[in-house]
Amino acid sequence: MIQYLKTDPWKVVEEGFNPKHHQSSESIFSIGNGKFGHRAAHEEQYTGPHLKGSYVAGVYYPDKTRVGWWKNGYPEYFAKVLNATAWHNIHVQVNGEELDLFTTEVVDFQRVLDMQKGILSRSFVANFKNGVQCKVETERFISMDNASIAAIAVRVTPLNQSAEIKMTSILDGNVKNHDANYDEIFWEPIAESIAQGNGSVVNKTKKTGFTVAVAMCHESDHLTWTSDVSSSSFVSALFQGEVAQNTTAVLKKYVGIENTLYASEGEVNALAVQHANQAKAQGYEALHQSHCAAWAKIWEMADIMIEGDDSAQQGIRFNIFHLNQTYTGQDARLNIGPKGFTGEKYGGSTYWDTEAYCIPFYMATKNQEVARQLLKYRHNQLGRAIENAAKLGFKDGAALYPMVTMNGEECHNEWEITFEEIHRNGAIAYAIYNYTQYTGDKGYVLETGWEVLLGIARFWAQRVHWSAHKNQYVMHGVTGPNEYENNVNNNWYTNYIATWCLKYTSEVLNELKREHPDAYAKGVAQWNIKDEELTLWADIISKMYFPVHENGQVYLQQDGFLDKVLMPASELPSAERPINQHWSWDRILRSCFIKQADVLQGLYFFEDQFSTEVIKANFDFYEPMTVHESSLSPCVHSILAAKLGYEDKAVEMYMRTSRLDLDDYNHEAHEGLHITSMAGTWMSIVQGFGGMRIENEQLVFNGMLPQNWESFTFRILFRNTIHSVRVDRQGTHVTLH
Repeated sequence: MIQYLKTDPWKVVEEGFNPKHHQSSESIFSIGNGKFGHRAAHEEQYTGPHLKGSYVAGVYYPDKTRVGWWKNGYPEYFAKVLNATAWHNIHVQVNGEELDLFTTEVVDFQRVLDMQKGILSRSFVANFKNGVQCKVETERFISMDNASIAAIAVRVTPLNQSAEIKMTSILDGNVKNHDANYDEIFWEPIAESIAQGNGSVVNKTKKTGFTVAVAMCHESDHLTWTSDVSSSSFVSALFQGEVAQNTTAVLKKYVGIENTLYASEGEVNALAVQHANQAKAQGYEALHQSHCAAWAKIWEMADIMIEGDDSAQQGIRFNIFHLNQTYTGQDARLNIGPKGFTGEKYGGSTYWDTEAYCIPFYMATKNQEVARQLLKYRHNQLGRAIENAAKLGFKDGAALYPMVTMNGEECHNEWEITFEEIHRNGAIAYAIYNYTQYTGDKGYVLETGWEVLLGIARFWAQRVHWSAHKNQYVMHGVTGPNEYENNVNNNWYTNYIATWCLKYTSEVLNELKREHPDAYAKGVAQWNIKDEELTLWADIISKMYFPVHENGQVYLQQDGFLDKVLMPASELPSAERPINQHWSWDRILRSCFIKQADVLQGLYFFEDQFSTEVIKANFDFYEPMTVHESSLSPCVHSILAAKLGYEDKAVEMYMRTSRLDLDDYNHEAHEGLHITSMAGTWMSIVQGFGGMRIENEQLVFNGMLPQNWESFTFRILFRNTIHSVRVDRQGTHVTLH
């Protein structure tokens, strides 16, 4: 763990500036509104290590995959979430000396992310080499009320003498991605303009043709606009003035952003300018108020209140905050990227994380239409999933959804992940089941969702093969959720979810045939569904092989797992943790250590199909060998531990998942936050400590209150009824609204 942030129930606070933490802070203090977002890079110039990332949802680039030798079926490209025009910069000079926190002495530094209001602010005192001492205050927000607007205020107060203050407001489209191959440039300059401090930059992505326009205008106190600068993809406006001692110079910057997902190429610049001007006309305080009011409405439904443990409280709110500023459900073309607007790692916008972890959060805290948008996203890309499977030799409408995608086409460039970690197909099917069970809405699955299930089922039926030796169906050459085992045979989780998919799809098709015979007949003709196909599925369901420990209760991760040297992770030297940063990949693959829940992932999904004794036996066997170096792991273990009454372990895993980035457990916060796993943190409270389950079409709760908590409270939207749940020393209390 790396702990340098102050604990506060509603805020993330960094006191004292340390450059070695800065890139992690850039991630942690990131802000966004579902349409665009920005890492917490300084407004002023900063010459130390940094990544001033600005990202626009749905805008990407197909970076050509580079490998030494090519394999048939290998993805053509590795899609990148693009670093777009930097709009946050307001450089500051005091008596000709540049403010730069890497070189300027600063005291009383404080950076604050107010999660309740969605406001990022800093304050510090800068001691310049020229003898001037200034108080500097910055504030920025990306509007949750108007998704095309951001605003920044920079305030500089000379403390010991009067001083000439210059502030240069910048839009810089000459940006690179941190993870670009050979420092490629992904943008083409289209236009830039600036006049009397009002400017814009328009860039267009190569290949994909997304056009993004960013505009700015300003208000100032004790500063006067004096000049503009313009060059390719760059504009700046200089504001300056002689500022008396203890007088505050202020520059307010209004930013408008638009892109061709929402307007034509010829319209985006005018609209961006319109957004910026609208923001200025509304005024900073009014913008601020409407933004805070929008966040208040979000928190009214989404907040989880924990009494008695500020660290646990801060953790859950941090996760809920980032989930809400990453995805709003307004656009079915968008999805939830694993890093959101906080970094560039992992490239694409969609993983199986969305279906496995995120959909429950959005179902319960938004309306069901938001979750349905995420299901529509996959149906819209069914054709591409069929194409992806066909590239690997599958036929007859078999669908393999990509491991990573932007537009439905596979864009992940690690073979063992792309072509072996096929369990993601199962998570997509499970999401349809989970949505239907939770909402009671059968419309999606019976109207279009069944087509997704059909494609996935056809994939599984072709992916297994008959073993004459075992006299059973088997599945070879896969990677389960535990990515520390690659290319294994008969991964239990993959075999189980494949079988479940075949069974669920059969049930859905039978229901469609029974309830909507005309639609079924049309579907049979369109998709060439034959009785023999369903008969094959039934045979696979009844004859699938599952590796099992000789004790009959522990399911083996894969055929050869017991051949490994088994030992608990507690015996690993702390200097070798995390092992993915200290061991060779070969050593990791040969070890018994588990990156994330594998067998336990299946027991979590299908808890009602296994006895408590079986769940306990598998938890006791696997958890001690799990290093939790995937962000997706602790939440599953926390939920299962709570079910088993393992309070200490449940709390340990909850704290790990909720504070994974805040305390940087895996030493990778600088690369961006683990957005999709944050939904798992929410589940660890609601499903873990809250004990929420669906039984007989009703929600039931079996709360567990950790010893050091006084109580916890949350709200759940279930089938148009809000359930307010409070767990305290007296028990679990549910109120319906």
